[in-house]
Amino acid sequence: MKRLLAILLLALPVLFAQRDFLTDTEVDKVRDTQEPAERIKLYLSFARQRLDQLQSIMAKDRPGRSGDVRQLLEQYSGIIDAIDTVSDDVLTRKVDASALPALIAEGEKKFLGQLEKIQNSAPRDLDMYDFELKEAIATTGDSLELTNEDLGARGKEVGAKVQKEKKEVADVNKAEKKPSAGTQADVAEAAAANAAADAAKPPRKPPTLYRPGENPDGQ
Repeated sequence: MKRLLAILLLALPVLFAQRDFLTDTEVDKVRDTQEPAERIKLYLSFARQRLDQLQSIMAKDRPGRSGDVRQLLEQYSGIIDAIDTVSDDVLTRKVDASALPALIAEGEKKFLGQLEKIQNSAPRDLDMYDFELKEAIATTGDSLELTNEDLGARGKEVGAKVQKEKKEVADVNKAEKKPSAGTQADVAEAAAANAAADAAKPPRKPPTLYRPGENPDGQ
């Protein structure tokens, strides 16, 4: 389990698209879009679509809408996380990222305003999706903070994180190949127990051809 988690941490951003916050068609579009800025534009368009759908639902106070609202908010938060992942990957590969902050900030500022407007309107069923709404607002705010960070400093931070995760993967692989200290102790203990048991057994008599009762000396 630890090994799988460590490997997933190092996976390319396209893996995030395989999670359930995107449709199959959107996943295909992400895979076909390799240029970082274009991929981020694509994610921003997906996020915008989710919020447009959300506003349409919120405009009609119909019973049972909370399930759809929660799903849209969860998908939106996943998309914003994917945008941050693409940005980090760009910095890791030392690709020119100078155009990305403005691109991301322009979209996410509008998104944040839309989400806060919903929160401030205090809809009657807010308690049914209050957690997901707060998460979406916090995710957007955190992403904006990352966007405003110095690219050089952020690049070093991301690089250090990647190296740490690679080391964790290597350590897990090494630990799996090497018997643990506990295993070695168990093997040694079992061997000692077997030796002690053998020593306690009475010595075996040498084999003989005489029948029971016969005198070995012929007397």
